[in-house]
Amino acid sequence: MSAVPADVLPGAAPAEGTAPRPAALGPRARLWPSLAAVYRAQLSRARVARIPLLFVATFQSVGIMILMRGVVDGGSEARAVVAGSAVLVVAFVALNLLAQYFGQLRAGGGLDHYATLPVPPAAVVLGAAGAYASFTVPGTVVTAGFGCLLFGLPLTHLWVLAAVIPLSGAALAGLGAALGLLAPRPEFATLLGQLGMSAALLLGVLPAERMPEAVRVVRDLLPSTYGVEAFARTFAPHPDWALVLGDLAVCGAVGVLSLAVATWAYRRAAVR
Repeated sequence: MSAVPADVLPGAAPAEGTAPRPAALGPRARLWPSLAAVYRAQLSRARVARIPLLFVATFQSVGIMILMRGVVDGGSEARAVVAGSAVLVVAFVALNLLAQYFGQLRAGGGLDHYATLPVPPAAVVLGAAGAYASFTVPGTVVTAGFGCLLFGLPLTHLWVLAAVIPLSGAALAGLGAALGLLAPRPEFATLLGQLGMSAALLLGVLPAERMPEAVRVVRDLLPSTYGVEAFARTFAPHPDWALVLGDLAVCGAVGVLSLAVATWAYRRAAVR
């Protein structure tokens, strides 16, 4: 009859002088599956609440273009109005609403819930930003199409919105998330989001040629400016695609930077 050592039996105490083996940890959550899970959760959660606000953002931009139609006849000014109004829809959702969301999430203890999940911080920020930016697609397309018909601009290059929306959305969503996470109170997050959207309205819709030099400098610091410029250039009879790609590249770089800052702000807020 064979003998079995006592230290290998289930539930047996480890032999004297033998250190207990640590329990094996599960595999670390990967970024892309976590990002997809957060994106789907945020998209289903915000679908009912955000759709009415998307209509508000679209009607707001359409109303601004109708008002500006009595002042602007055409040319570069009309291009600026249409491009700025289209990107304003992105600013309303990705900047304003996302700042409010993260401000309320931080104040209500929602960050504690995400901190307990095996989800990388970048997945939380990118997933929420992507979900909110996705709601801007229909309103931006409708606004741009209506503006082209209103001002007599060509519809040929509206496909550029496929690059303008995600790049501008990333830049503005990162900024909105950072404002919401860094604001000490949700009221300040709401205020900062409203101020950011107002800046996108005043500095993006109004033609740059009519602005003072000091205001143009501030305009160049706004992330949405480069999305507006890229889209406005496509209305020219012969667009300079090198400049369009340059503006989109700057917009994308600002988006990466702002999302990185938002991820840092999330880590900072989650450990407090």
